[in-house]
Amino acid sequence: MKNKYRCGDVFAVIVTYNPDIAVLDELLDSLLPQVGGAIVVDNGSAADMLDWQQQWAHENICLHLAGRNLGIAAAQNIGIEIAKKSNPEFVILSDQDSIPAKDMVFHLRDVACKLMADGEAIAAVGPRYMDIRQNNPPPFIQINGFRLKRQYCEHPGSIVKVDYLIASGCLMPIQALNAVGGMNEHLFIDYVDIEWGLRAKYLGLQSFGACAASMIHSLGDKPIRFLGKNYPLHSPLRHYYHFRNGVWLYKQKYISKNWKIADGIRLLLKFIFYSVFARPQTKHFKMMLLGVIHGITSRLGKI
Repeated sequence: MKNKYRCGDVFAVIVTYNPDIAVLDELLDSLLPQVGGAIVVDNGSAADMLDWQQQWAHENICLHLAGRNLGIAAAQNIGIEIAKKSNPEFVILSDQDSIPAKDMVFHLRDVACKLMADGEAIAAVGPRYMDIRQNNPPPFIQINGFRLKRQYCEHPGSIVKVDYLIASGCLMPIQALNAVGGMNEHLFIDYVDIEWGLRAKYLGLQSFGACAASMIHSLGDKPIRFLGKNYPLHSPLRHYYHFRNGVWLYKQKYISKNWKIADGIRLLLKFIFYSVFARPQTKHFKMMLLGVIHGITSRLGKI
């Protein structure tokens, strides 16, 4: 019997905070033809975003001005709730500086619909991304035993199971968002996408990487080059959130023990690496240490 599952509409949620307007325009040029509409949630940018919106008055774009920096999680939740009013089947998240391929959303939706038609309970489907400062697309991630397994694409049409996806480019069914809940606003920024993905997995929903879908996305500031390889670098403040939220996540009962061990080892190596090579070393060390302390004591929210 032929499956009659029909694929639904997609709305985009883009979070901005002092964006590079030229890059944001490039993002929208590529994204808008692939979606039913877009919600831009601005976290208190200095630029006049209302004036910017006038350039896109002919497009189906909703601009929500938060007025202050609520954090990535809260802004995403606001955008998702606005998107739900248009009754789409999917929401796709995007950072302000990611550039999706002109067929990225089409590929993601096709994969999602195929999996759902086959009866798969999916949390999200995400693309491969290319950081132009790196030589190769970073692999998808899955924890295997107590080791972090890098899931490379065997061929362009591969679909791989993953533990989580980065938020930018992440296509999520509305029914998955309703089942799992929104992003954890107490985390503010960093580990937000990881926490949601692992929460979804605990509830029986699986995330997937779609190798046919691609985008350009840069992680962090100018990377650190070490032994011929580039490593992402963030500000001391971002390192605070990264380590605080990671440590806090290890305390949660819905996170598997093997994931805590595998990611904890990686976080420890990052702490050592950035304490030595990130400048100024003292500032990075102090902020990472403060993050660890606040993670242990569950002091969350905006610092």
